[in-house]
Parts: sequence; structure tokens; C-alpha cells
Amino acid sequence: MRNVMLAIAVCLVGQGALAWEEPARGTATRAALMDAIRPHLEWTLGAPIEFVVHDLRVQGPVAFAAVTPQRPGGGQIDWRQTPSVRRGDVDLEYIDNLGVQALYRKSGNTWVAVHWGIGATDVWFSDPNLCASWRSVIPDVCQGL
Repeated sequence: MRNVMLAIAVCLVGQGALAWEEPARGTATRAALMDAIRPHLEWTLGAPIEFVVHDLRVQGPVAFAAVTPQRPGGGQIDWRQTPSVRRGDVDLEYIDNLGVQALYRKSGNTWVAVHWGIGATDVWFSDPNLCASWRSVIPDVCQGL
């Protein structure tokens, strides 16, 4: 019976049935993922920041997040008043929104935001080179790549 269950599990993994999971609110994993992207976005948008999580996926040592940053309590962020605009790092003509996507890798016990984008006007993470490592958490984007 054990061999049959193992064979079924292997088949399901091959078909993608045993996929990513979403860390629940209040879990250490969810907090660690948000904390890994927070410094990047505070540098770009100014502090403090909290997140509306639209999509959060973890599979083994990789993860994907789609979030919208906001000020605590739901305050909207005005791009024109951000540190990145004041520094001249961002041209508002090329920013679509405040949506953020991040690809993470776990290093020891720490989650690291390896690649991230804000205000993207395309699906920048649909790159075959990124799909090679993150396909398990973005299979919908990497399909056919």
C-alpha cells in the first residue's frame, strides 16, 4: 500500500498537482516574506509601509508575491511624494500602478527578495531564465516557456 501511495504522489508531482501553498495570515513565513521586500519598497516609496496581499505562493525554497503597498491603516501612497521620484530614480510616465511582484529564495532560515518589480507594465517574471528556478510558484506564467 505504501508503494502505491508513493507512486501516486510521484505521478501527481509530475503533473503539478502538488503545487505551491499560501502561508496563512499571522504565520512566521508570511511575515518573513513581507519583511524581505519591505526595505526595498521603503527605499522606493518611503516608510512606513504595509501590504495588501493579492497572491502569495511558497514551494520549498522559492516563493512569489503579488502585493500592493499602502500606508498603515490603508492610506494611499502618492507616487509624486516618494523618495524615488524626488531622487529622480523613477519616471512616472513609465509606472503603471503601485502593484509589486517579488520572487524570493530562502537562504538558510532567511527569505530574500531576489527579483522584484513595482508598477510594471508587463509580466517581467515570465522570463525563461526566471521560470527555470521559480516555475513551481508561477506555473501559470511559465506555461510553455
